[in-house]
Amino acid sequence: MTDHRPHIVVVNRWRERYAEFTRYIDHAEHRVSYVTTEVGTGSVPAEAHEVVLVPATDDLERVRDEVRALAARHGAPAAIVALKEDDLLVGAALREEWDVPGPRQPSQIVFRDKYVMCRAVADAGLDVPAFAAATDTSAVLAFAADSGWPVIVKPRTGSSSAGVVRVDGPEEVGGLDLDSEPMLVQAFVQAPISHVDGVFDGRRLLAWRASRYLNTCLGFRDGNFLGSVEIDDPEVNAAVERAATAYLGALSPGRATVFHLELFIDRDADGRPVCRFLECGARVGGAEIPFLWREVHGFDLMHAAWQLQLGRPLPPVPPGAAAPHAAGEVAGWMLVPAPAERPCRITESTSMTGRADGPYAEVVLRPGEVLPDADAYYEHVGGRFRFRAATGAAAEAAVTATAEDFRVRAEPLALSTTNA
Repeated sequence: MTDHRPHIVVVNRWRERYAEFTRYIDHAEHRVSYVTTEVGTGSVPAEAHEVVLVPATDDLERVRDEVRALAARHGAPAAIVALKEDDLLVGAALREEWDVPGPRQPSQIVFRDKYVMCRAVADAGLDVPAFAAATDTSAVLAFAADSGWPVIVKPRTGSSSAGVVRVDGPEEVGGLDLDSEPMLVQAFVQAPISHVDGVFDGRRLLAWRASRYLNTCLGFRDGNFLGSVEIDDPEVNAAVERAATAYLGALSPGRATVFHLELFIDRDADGRPVCRFLECGARVGGAEIPFLWREVHGFDLMHAAWQLQLGRPLPPVPPGAAAPHAAGEVAGWMLVPAPAERPCRITESTSMTGRADGPYAEVVLRPGEVLPDADAYYEHVGGRFRFRAATGAAAEAAVTATAEDFRVRAEPLALSTTNA
C-alpha cells in the first residue's frame, strides 16, 4: 500500500530536548525522518519514521546525499527543518533544492556572515563598531591603525565564540590564522554585553527578553563560568526594544524570524542607556534559553522557529511572554565549562538544586558518565543551571553563589579507559 503521508526531514545534532519535536508535528500523520549525529540520537523520538546518522550535520554534501536517499525511500520531502545555528544554511540550501517552504539562503546569510550582517546594520544608519574583512595581516594592521588597539578578530560564520581572538598589538598579528576561513576584524568595545531573545514579525517584536551576561562567551572558552540574568530595569528595556526593533528591521525587513541578538549596553554622559550592535542570529538562543522560555515565560521559541521553517503561522504569544513589563518573574542561567578536555569521564560532581535561592533545574553528569566531544558546544559542559526569581538582583545572587559552590571534576576518557 502506498503511504501518502507527508514526508518531513529534520536535521538535528542535540542530545537534549531543546526542541520538542513530537509536540510540533504529529508523527503518526506525517513520516518524520531524522538526519542526526550519533550524540543527537538522544533527542530523536521513538516515533521517528527513519533515522540516518552523519558525522556532522553542517556537512552539506553528506546531508544532501542522505536526504536524497530518504526521498528515494519515502518520497520527496514536504518540509525540511534545521534549527541549530550551524545548520541553518544547510537547511536553507536543501529547501531550495526540494522547493519546499521556509527560509532560503539569502535571508539566512545576512544572519550567518558577520561581515554581511554588520554591513546591513551600518547601511541602515545604525550604531555598529567599526569592522572590516580580515583578508590578511596587512588588512588587520591597516584597520588597527585607524581604529586603535586592541581589536577583535573572528570567523565570519563562526558560533559559540570559536576562533575569536583579542589582538592587543601589532606584534600579535603574525600569529593569527587568517587562511583557514573568512575572517572579520572589529574595533574592541569596552562595554557590557547583553543578549536579546524573542520573535520578530518583520515589523515589531512579538515576544522578547533582554539579559545581561555575567562574564563573557569568550571568557567561557578560557575556563570562566558564563551566566545571564534578565534585565528588569524599565529604562534599559525601553532602549533595548527600540534598538532591537531597528536592528531586526535592517536584517529581516518584512520577514518574521526568531532571533538571538547580542549588543553592548552602556550609558551616555547624561546617564541614559545606549545600545550598540554586536551580532544577531536568526535562531533560538543557546545554553538554557529554550528551557527558560518554556518553563518561566510559557512560550516555546523552538516551536516558533519550527513553524517558520515549515512556512506556517507563528504560534500565539501569551500575554506574559510579550514583553518584560508583563512578566512576574526574572529568569537566568549559568554554565560551568568542561572540567577536562572532551571527551572526558566525570569523577566528581555536586547537585545544586534544593538549596535556598539555588537553581530550580540543573543538568549535571554523575560520576562515571561521559561528557562527549560533540558539536553542540554549550550543551556538553561541566554543568548547566536554570534560575527564576522575583528580581534581577536576586537571580544574579543565585547565579554567582551557585558558580562559587559548584564542583565538578573529570579525567580524559583515554586515561579513564586505561584505568578501567
